[in-house]
Amino acid sequence: MNASLLTTLADLHAARERVGPVIHLTPVQPSDSLSRLAGRSVVLKSEYEQRTGSFKIRGAYNRIAQLPPGCDVVAASAGNHAQGVALAATLTGRRSTIFMPQGAAIPKTDATRNYGAEVRLEGEAVDDAMVAAKEFAREKGAVWVPPFDDPDIIAGQGTLGLEVLDQVPDAGVVVVPVGGGGLIGGVAAAIKLTRPDVRVVGVEAVGAPTLTRALEAGHPVRLEQLSTMADGIALRSVSERTLAHANAFVDDVVLVDEEEMTRAILLLTERAKAVVEPAGAASLAAVLSGRVGGSGTAVPVLSGGNVDPLLLTKLIEHGLSVAGRYLVLRIVIADHPGALAALTALLARMGLNVLDVEHHRSGRSLGLAEVEVMVTVETRNFDHHREVLAALAGAGYRASPVADS
Repeated sequence: MNASLLTTLADLHAARERVGPVIHLTPVQPSDSLSRLAGRSVVLKSEYEQRTGSFKIRGAYNRIAQLPPGCDVVAASAGNHAQGVALAATLTGRRSTIFMPQGAAIPKTDATRNYGAEVRLEGEAVDDAMVAAKEFAREKGAVWVPPFDDPDIIAGQGTLGLEVLDQVPDAGVVVVPVGGGGLIGGVAAAIKLTRPDVRVVGVEAVGAPTLTRALEAGHPVRLEQLSTMADGIALRSVSERTLAHANAFVDDVVLVDEEEMTRAILLLTERAKAVVEPAGAASLAAVLSGRVGGSGTAVPVLSGGNVDPLLLTKLIEHGLSVAGRYLVLRIVIADHPGALAALTALLARMGLNVLDVEHHRSGRSLGLAEVEVMVTVETRNFDHHREVLAALAGAGYRASPVADS
C-alpha cells in the first residue's frame, strides 16, 4: 500500500477549518424504534440535511476553495456531486460547468442550475458525461473537480467523521454508504486516526459491489454491469487512492439488496420523518439486516436526500408492499344484489380500509351464479394477512391472496 495516498489527521483538521464556516453541522438523531428493530442502539447521522442535500459540498468546497482566484471549474455527475460543485464554485466566486447524463433527473438538473452552474447534458451515463467534462477542461483550461479520486475531496468528506466522533462519543461502529469510495475513505481515516477502537463498515448495493470486488482482487476492478436503484452508489470502479483508504481504515464491507434499502426508506419516512435517497438509506438497511458486526452504538450515515419525488412515491409504495402493509385478495361471492355490500361490511367490521375493488364475472373456477372480486386492503403486517384470510374463511368466503401483494 502506498502510504502517500492516505489522508492524514492534519489534512482532516485543515479541511474542517476550511469548510466549517460554509457547511451545516448536521444533527444526530437517536431512534428508540429503529434501535428496537436493529437489536442495538442506533443513532442516525442526518447528512441529508446538509446544504445541497448531501455530503458532497464538504469535499467540493475543500477542493475548490484552495484554487487560485479566477479559476473556472468543471465536473461530471448525475446529481449530488454536481450540486456540491455548483454551490462551492458560486460561494468562491467561480464559474462552473457541470456535465450530466441526458437521463439525469429533472429536479437534480434544475437544482444544479439554481446553485449557479451551467449544465450540459451529454451521453447516456455518468461515464459519458465524465469524458465530455475532461475534454472541456483541456479545451477551456477549467479545473477538473473529480467526485472522489482527490486528496482534498477525501479530506473534505472526512470532516463528517470528525463530527460523528464529537456528537456520538459512545459510537461503536459507523456505517457508511460506498460508491466511488471518497466518503468512506475520508470518514474512515477521520475515525481510525482519532479513535481506532471505533469500527467502520462500508455498505454497497448487491448490484454494484465496486469496493467489495476491488478488495477481493487487491486492485480496482471495473464493473461492466450495475443494477441498483441507488444511483448515488452505482459507480463502476473505485480508484487506487480510495482503495488504499479502505485497506488502511475500513473494518468491513457488507452488501444490501433493493428490498432492504426500500424498507429502510419506508422506516425513515415513518419513524424519523426523514426523506432519504436509496444510497443514503443503504447504511440503515445494513444495520437492520444484522450484517454489521461490532458492539456499541451503531451510527448509520444517511448521506443524502436528493431523491426524485416520482421515484420516492414508487419506493414508498413498494416498501409498504414488502412490509406487508397491503393485501390483495381474490374473493368469490354470490352474484346477487347485496353480496358485495355484505363483503365490504365484513371487511369494515374487521377494521380494514379498502383501497380498491374490481369485479370479474368470468373465470374457470366460477359458477354461473358467482363473481370474483379483487379487493386491496390496508394491513399491519404479514401476521395480519393470515388473520384476515382466516376470518374470511370462517365467514364462508373462498378467498386467496394474489401473489406479490
